[in-house]
Amino acid sequence: MNLIDQHQADTAVLPLCRALRVCRASFYRRRQAAVQTQSTGRLRARPRLALSKPERREILDILHSEQFMDLPPTQVYPILLDEGRYLCSVRTMYRILTRQQEVRERRAVLSRPVYAKPELLATAPNQVWSWDITKLKGPAKWVYYYLYVILDIFSRYVVGWMVAQRESAALAKRLIADTCLKQAILRDQLTIHADRGSSMKSRLVAELLADLGVSKTHGRPSVSNDNPFSESQFKTLKYRPEFPDRFGCIEDARVFCGPFFGWYNTQHRHSGIAFYRPEDVHYGRVPLLRAKRQAALDAAYKLHPERFVRKCPEASCPASAVWINPPQNKAFNVVEQPPQLLSNFQEVLSQIV
Repeated sequence: MNLIDQHQADTAVLPLCRALRVCRASFYRRRQAAVQTQSTGRLRARPRLALSKPERREILDILHSEQFMDLPPTQVYPILLDEGRYLCSVRTMYRILTRQQEVRERRAVLSRPVYAKPELLATAPNQVWSWDITKLKGPAKWVYYYLYVILDIFSRYVVGWMVAQRESAALAKRLIADTCLKQAILRDQLTIHADRGSSMKSRLVAELLADLGVSKTHGRPSVSNDNPFSESQFKTLKYRPEFPDRFGCIEDARVFCGPFFGWYNTQHRHSGIAFYRPEDVHYGRVPLLRAKRQAALDAAYKLHPERFVRKCPEASCPASAVWINPPQNKAFNVVEQPPQLLSNFQEVLSQIV
């Protein structure tokens, strides 16, 4: 509690309690008790109905006796009643044992490992890629084709994709290697994020990434939010009007995916990047396009200023920082346009006007 009080001026109570794994209600209750103690100069009075120390000692000795040492209070209580004895309630027995740190699970209980939440930041293309595999239904039940997709989270540009008959670490290795070569990835430039599928965690892929100097991260088990960009892209794919219920063969799947990813990269106005096309963001065309949009808005404002309540509208711009699981500290979530991007935008706008 003292640690929370020391840092409360800089950070809110809730994040501090979460970091220290302290219940916020318990913190406020203890602080209120401390304030009352300081104001009155005395501790909280002992409840009138509380057991005395000799009574608690007697109950603890009975629970430690050979007759009851292997029984829980829920069994001890009725046995004592059958013998004509009442010492206290079952809950009081548990309180006494808890105070002695004698309440725990007796059996070996499986404990899951604690997986760290991935926190990835991209401020430019080819810094963080997200990749995943989804199933495409084949001509019959239990027949599937596997679509591999690698996506740049900053620009939402699909840098690589492949349709295969099976999920394979060797195929994933080949796709990643070819994509890194096509995008001219340098050592220590890129981080690739994926879930914990067998291909994603395979030794072949890990060795390839180590050879290329590419970092890798994995999401937590059963947490789809740790790979949101790939999941969103798959939804866009499968919600297209022309997406079939089933593919007749693997060639049909490849014929469909080719035009789709061409449309997705070069025509689709993506809501996550201010309705620019992924190709424009990936290859740095945003300043020119934003200047054109702003010129159109300025012309509309000059023609009918009464239709705009406060001021001339401003053309939106994609965020300069894209996160996978941004930190809880709100200061990290403040997104400002880089000075270089703003200067480029002003130069282009002056040329158009």
